[in-house]
Formats: sequence, C-alpha cells, structure tokens
Amino acid sequence: MTTSLYYLGPRGTFTHQAAMLAAPRLNAIRRAMAAASPAPSSAAPSSAAPCDGTDLAIVEAPTAADIFERVSRHEGWGVIAWENNVEGYVVPNLDALLDARDVVGIDRVSVDIAFDAFVSDDHGELTEAAAHPHGLAQCAGFLRTRGLRPHPADSNAAACRDIGPHQVALGPRLCGDLYGLQTLERNVQDFQGARTDFLVIVPRGTARAYLEAERRLDADADHYESILGLVPLHTGPGTVATMLDVLRDAGLNMTSFISRPIKGRDGTYSFIATIDAAPWKPSFREALRGMTTSDTWAKTLAVYERRDRPDPPISAWMLPDGGVRPGDDGAGGTPDADDATTAGEDRETRQEREERELLWR
Repeated sequence: MTTSLYYLGPRGTFTHQAAMLAAPRLNAIRRAMAAASPAPSSAAPSSAAPCDGTDLAIVEAPTAADIFERVSRHEGWGVIAWENNVEGYVVPNLDALLDARDVVGIDRVSVDIAFDAFVSDDHGELTEAAAHPHGLAQCAGFLRTRGLRPHPADSNAAACRDIGPHQVALGPRLCGDLYGLQTLERNVQDFQGARTDFLVIVPRGTARAYLEAERRLDADADHYESILGLVPLHTGPGTVATMLDVLRDAGLNMTSFISRPIKGRDGTYSFIATIDAAPWKPSFREALRGMTTSDTWAKTLAVYERRDRPDPPISAWMLPDGGVRPGDDGAGGTPDADDATTAGEDRETRQEREERELLWR
C-alpha cells in the first residue's frame, strides 16, 4: 500500500518543493527499511508496522494542522516548514511539533526562497499584495515601493491560485506557469540568499526504523543533529542555567536555543534546543536521563543526519545598531574596516558607550 507524503498545498508551495526534493532520499531509505523488515504480523504494533518499500505519493493537504493530524493517525508522512534564515522559526509548526503525541522529525531539507510578483491577465488597478505572512514580511520593501496593502493568504501558492484583479501575488517562480499568471517583477524579496528549512515528520515507531535503516545504508551517517523540547518543572533563579549546565557538562554543542510560553501561564516556558548529537550518543543519553529523573520534562522532537553548516565570522555590519562589543575602545578609530559606527560614536569613550547602551546609570 502506497504511503502518502503530505505537504501544505496547493501545488507550487515551497513546502511542495521541499517534498519533491526530499522524496528520492526518503524512498531509498524506505527500500532499505523494507529489506530489513520482518514478515507482516497482525500482532505487530501499528506504530512499528513494516515498510513495504514503495515510493511515497506526494499529496497536498489543506493546512499544516491537517498534516500533523494525518501523521499522528499513522495515515502517512508529512513535510512542514521549520525555520527561515530571514524570518526565523515557523512558530505554529514549532508549537504543534512540541505538543504532538506521536510525531517526530527524521529529515531536514533546505529550499532556496525567492519570490516573483504575479498578476492576472485581466488585472485592474493593483492595490494589494497577497502571500503567506512570512512571504509578505520577506517582500516588505516591494510592498512599500509599490504602495500595496498586505493581504495574508494560507500559502504563497494559494495567493497565486486565488489572485484577484486588484492583487499582486507573491510566490515561487513555478506558480506563474501552474496558475497561468503574468510576471510583474522577478526576485522581489528583500534579502538575497534566503532559505527555509523543512522537517519530514513521521510516527515515532516509523522514525526508529527509518533511522536504523539510514545508518545501515550510509556508512557515514554517524553525524546527527537533534531538536529537543525541554520544560523545567520548577521555576526560579538559576533554573535555565542549571538545565544548560547539564548539556555543557556532557560536552554537547548547542547551536540554537529558544523559548516558547506555556500558553496562559505567566512566567512558565518551554525551551527548544538544537544539539549537535544523536540522542543515542552515550553522553547525550546520560544527560537526558539525568534531566528527566530530576526536574525537567524532555522530548526529542527531531533527529536527522547533520548537513554541512557554514561557520562564518560575524562582521560589524551584521550586528544590530548600537550595543557594545569587543574592540569598542573609544580611542577614535574603528576596530575593523567594515565597522558601521559613525564618526561621532568613534569619539565616545568605551565608558560612555557602555553607560548609554547597557543602561548602567
């Protein structure tokens, strides 16, 4: 029986592109899963049902919530947007994965993000720009230049499909052909080099079989990254520091750490950490055991083979305005050639800058 790989529709979304990009690797590992599966048994739990090795059928779903629901009911696999390098995490999907009962990520796929502006053949005066809220945010400069009001849509492709005569739709280039639209302008995003990462999600029993097959199939598949959900069971001074000390003392490298409020409970938070290790690594396993037997709730949200990650230096032009950093010596010169401080700021002493930016008095 064919397994569906659900993506946020309609056709042409960035999630659709991610699903098509992920499918060949997923299918190869599914065949390895099938080769290692025992004969089907009615006594086998559904969460660990043998994989038949057939290729995934890429199927659109109306909402991300529907994808989570289908995966949790073991009706297929799914692809969800996770993080964009301009707008950050896709918070509704982050919250949904944290709360999901039987859903976990097994692969992470990156898609280059570029927006073209489309209009219908019979368009009139253009007053609105339609796109997903993240798309609108990434094309804010285009909207300002054209004097367009933002009109949020369920997805960028949906904006293209449902375009009105007064609207400019923002979406991937392939949407122009899919929905018979005219291209008003290409590459209207504010930032070049934008990317969105997507997670492939499956039931937890499937994830264990998938990861075992992946490690058998790829001898080099020993470098993994994990996304971990953490909730301290007690609040107060030092709670988060103590939790992080456990990870540090285990020698684990953390590349991302964010918080989310526990809804409706002031002063309580869940935390999502991205760790450069697989949860079965002995030091990681012991760290998790130590936290979950003392004062922390923990759940692995995703495990996937780690991709090459750039490690660029942070130049002064990348920093927000103001602030204090090493090299701000106040001696009248800039620490490096691309420092963005003004001549007036250069004449400040470090003490004056600290007092202004850090509010020391």
